[in-house]
Amino acid sequence: MGSKKQALLFVPLIIGILTCIFALIGYFIIIFIGIPVRYNMPPVFRAAGLIIIIFGFSFAGWLFKYRSPIQIVMSTYLTMRNAIDKSKPAKARSRTELLILKGPQRHVRHPLYFAVILLFIGWWLLLDYTLILLIALLFFIWFTLVVIRFEEQELKSLYGEEYEAYTRSVPMIFPSIRSRWRK
Repeated sequence: MGSKKQALLFVPLIIGILTCIFALIGYFIIIFIGIPVRYNMPPVFRAAGLIIIIFGFSFAGWLFKYRSPIQIVMSTYLTMRNAIDKSKPAKARSRTELLILKGPQRHVRHPLYFAVILLFIGWWLLLDYTLILLIALLFFIWFTLVVIRFEEQELKSLYGEEYEAYTRSVPMIFPSIRSRWRK
């Protein structure tokens, strides 16, 4: 139970700290490069932002049908802990989560990251603040260059050839209706 409490404190704390860091970086980019803070987007873009936000929340809700938010936080915590400890992916074999390849995972390997990026883009369009778009870009870079690399090594160690075949068939962050996992 201790690790569940730690996970519920640690994961949101890390995400909050990263969001603050990315916001500061984005703010400095805006200042130093001279990017406009707002683009005065027309109402059609703002309406599109609202639709994208609704879709992003719906997509996340679809994900939560197959994996509860607590399961996701616990898994994220274990992955973060292994990354911080610089544990070899082989240590992940002691984990007991099932590999879920239904629902949104049929179309994208990392549906939560897709939903997060989608929500940031939707909020950027709705609120018209360039900083939100820069935060989305920095999270995308963070997800693809740092988190997913370690996470996928761990998943390959946990699930072996089944996960390898899955990675060859399903895109990483942006879903594809054509490339569905057929299991």
